[in-house]
Amino acid sequence: MKPNLQSRDKNRDLFREELIDILDMSHNLCVTADLLDWSLFREAFDKEFPSKTGRPATPSRLITGLLYLKALYNLSDEQLVRTWVENPYWQYFCGEQYFQHKFPLNSSVLSKWRKRIGAEGMERLLLGMLDVAKREGLLDKRELLRVNIDTTVQEKYVRHPLDSQLYYRSRCQLVDLAAKYFIPLRQSYRFKAKEALFRAQGYGHAKQYRRMHKQVKVLKNYLGRVCRDIERYCTNTAFSAEDLMQALCHANRLLSQQKRDKNKLYSLHAPEVECISKGKVRKRYEFGVKVSFVTTSKQGWVLAAKALHGSPHDGHTLSESIDAAIKNTGVMPEYGFVDRGYRGHSEKRLQVFMSGQRRGVTKSIKCWLKRRSAIEPVIGHMKQSHGLATNRLKGKVGDQINALSAAIGYNFALLLNKLSPT
Repeated sequence: MKPNLQSRDKNRDLFREELIDILDMSHNLCVTADLLDWSLFREAFDKEFPSKTGRPATPSRLITGLLYLKALYNLSDEQLVRTWVENPYWQYFCGEQYFQHKFPLNSSVLSKWRKRIGAEGMERLLLGMLDVAKREGLLDKRELLRVNIDTTVQEKYVRHPLDSQLYYRSRCQLVDLAAKYFIPLRQSYRFKAKEALFRAQGYGHAKQYRRMHKQVKVLKNYLGRVCRDIERYCTNTAFSAEDLMQALCHANRLLSQQKRDKNKLYSLHAPEVECISKGKVRKRYEFGVKVSFVTTSKQGWVLAAKALHGSPHDGHTLSESIDAAIKNTGVMPEYGFVDRGYRGHSEKRLQVFMSGQRRGVTKSIKCWLKRRSAIEPVIGHMKQSHGLATNRLKGKVGDQINALSAAIGYNFALLLNKLSPT
């Protein structure tokens, strides 16, 4: 059923003070709450609840406010709930009329709402922040004509991939699923695999790599035997289960992949994870997904954020990033400033200038080209303060949602700073 409407009660409670009477309404959170057009979110999110029967969903104003605060302060769902109960300014921002001593819903509801609204709903939140900046004169059309574009890696919250760990965990998965579906196994290798894993780790720590590789091969053999036992049973009995078939697919992928193969499996619970090298001295490889950002050259407003699965070349992603920025702002940029990783792009709709370029660079363009590096601290702030450094959301949709959430949090912080009375 559609969400409840969250409206203020005209008949005031004589024994309770309203939040509007006890708070400083010049506080930047209160000002932002009054500037946002909450009806747009209600109209957009109501489409996700087509049913007219059942229990009404949580008010969209409350959920939207919580998603904004989560993006701003980079809190977990549980921390967000606990802090919301203690902070009256947060409660006013989420549309409450009186101070609440108990949170009106469970923290798991936030996860269900994220799955329901998806990346499109998070883009609606990003547009809400940009609309406020436009209406307040903080983001004009001239600002949107010059943009900086860059990519970074959004790391996934996964364990560092090791062959020994992957073989061991995949075998454990298959053994558990075989017990669940009463599939007989000749041997589960429960204790032998654990012994081989400990030996491989010990030999690796002692830098005895030849012995370590022998134990890794043993773990691989154990996984192959269990995998073949289950496949024979499924073939002979025509048995199939979705979770078992997926685990078998991951196991066969692990058994067949070689050291220098592309599109390898690095995590069983997050198979979309990719190994990306950005040339960093301190961190040669990062495991996650490439994310593209488009920001304004002058003030650094984030206009678009997009997760790019498959680790494409930067030059091949430029048109896609520009399209996302045009969709969010309705303005076609005239100039785009990028680094040398975008060599070989085919974007013709705007003039693209690259770091170190000299041909066609006027004195004015040279000044704007120096501002290209201003996108680097923007990405740094999103990683440090708004959750871009580590993505804990599941799947490819989770990658997209987390990238948009980081952009929303940065724009929110920038807007609060602009609206601050000091």
